[in-house]
Amino acid sequence: MQTLETDVPDKTVAQPGSGLGAPLREFNLLRWFSVISLLIITSVAVGLGYVSTRFVVRDSVERDAMLTAQFIQAMAQAEVRHSQLPPGTTLGELLDPRLDQQHLQVSPQLAMATRVEFLDHVEHLPDTLLANVYARDRTIVWSTNPELVGKRIEADGDLDHAFRSRKAVSASYHKVEEHREEQKFEREPNYLFIENYIPLFDSQGQQVLSMVEIYKEPQDLIRRIQRGYVLIWASTLVGGALIYFGLFWIVRRAASMLHQQQDRLVASETYVALGEMSSAVAHSLRNPLANIRSSAELAQEIANPQAQQNIVDIISQVDRMSRWVRELLVSLRPTSDMPEAVDLVAAIKDTRLAFAQQIERNGIHFSFDGPQAQWVASQPLQLTQILNSLFSNAIEAMPMGGELRASVSTQDGRRAALLLSDTGKGMTKQQQRMVFKPFFTTKQGGLGVGLALVQRIMERFGGSVSLSSREEEGTRVSLTFNIAAGGEHGAQHPGSRG
Repeated sequence: MQTLETDVPDKTVAQPGSGLGAPLREFNLLRWFSVISLLIITSVAVGLGYVSTRFVVRDSVERDAMLTAQFIQAMAQAEVRHSQLPPGTTLGELLDPRLDQQHLQVSPQLAMATRVEFLDHVEHLPDTLLANVYARDRTIVWSTNPELVGKRIEADGDLDHAFRSRKAVSASYHKVEEHREEQKFEREPNYLFIENYIPLFDSQGQQVLSMVEIYKEPQDLIRRIQRGYVLIWASTLVGGALIYFGLFWIVRRAASMLHQQQDRLVASETYVALGEMSSAVAHSLRNPLANIRSSAELAQEIANPQAQQNIVDIISQVDRMSRWVRELLVSLRPTSDMPEAVDLVAAIKDTRLAFAQQIERNGIHFSFDGPQAQWVASQPLQLTQILNSLFSNAIEAMPMGGELRASVSTQDGRRAALLLSDTGKGMTKQQQRMVFKPFFTTKQGGLGVGLALVQRIMERFGGSVSLSSREEEGTRVSLTFNIAAGGEHGAQHPGSRG
């Protein structure tokens, strides 16, 4: 089955200083969205994950430090009551053994016994890596690591801050800082450890007399933090993926719809331009063609036999040009999109009768396989235009004879399919890709609107058209129609109007 007119050139844009146009580069919305949205969503997800994990760690560490400080301070008060120390005496005064001889109301033995009892509780706190007690001059007066006792710690910002602020101070670490003298653990921490500074005050609660430093590796807290890490990063990953793929699906559909709208806009602009051209052609050629044909018919009556054949050729060519003009006008005439019930089988039979002489002259054998009637949603004039174009292409593709077969079938009770095949010269793969483009044709002198019009009409009524072909083997055109609701009621025969 032959197709219609010259190749459509690629769109180009002129470049300054060059004599040739450069191809317009199409903006690929889907590709750019995929890359940019992936970068943005990944950055946001990583940022949220990082902030969330840092919050979990900081909040958990502060919570653990608060509980530890409350426990140490409550234990200090309990020891004071248990030892029955004089009113106004606090445990912070008794933690420095260098001052045992200076207490007025507490004997050195009682001070030492109270201190030993308290420090024994501190030493046996669960998950403790190291415990130190600092005097006001930053000297370590007691430690679970005996090597640190007696050392004075200088330039320790956290320790100085704890003394000045008179509040419990905590910090978390993942590895030991070698330059800090007080971080001399008897065993290395495995993952995370916490440093707590807990002040012990005088009786008025204004002055810090001693500072208890505790390094802890809370196993239960670490397990909860690790579970929080897994939950946060898994939720972030799943949420980011859902957002990305959800937006990707939406943009993909939007890009597809935009592409379809762009194709329709281009086709619409093409048909508008063609309509203006066809109107000019019709007005310019109709009267001259009619005059030429009339003159040829008059000359045919008096011409000698030798001139008869030339006059017949003139008339046939005039008819051919008139048919081109009518085809242009019909293809571009505004029509209603309201479908009607049309008998597809009857339309095929009518078209076969219209082309009977050409089919016989070319030695083509026509066969039909299908039901007695098949009502489809279309319009009689438009359906006739479709079949005329397809039959004309098929016949011109088989000038030396061949087989032209038409078959009608139904698909799942809602769609009807027409398959029209010929045994003509066929098309190349490149021609098949261009076959539905306006103004593309393989016929010399063709207009290239036939199959473009077929596709336009089929899509207008919710149908579709597809084509397959092989060189020297023939072409198959498949049309799919919506089955008309109501069948014969209110239906029209294709030849009943227009």
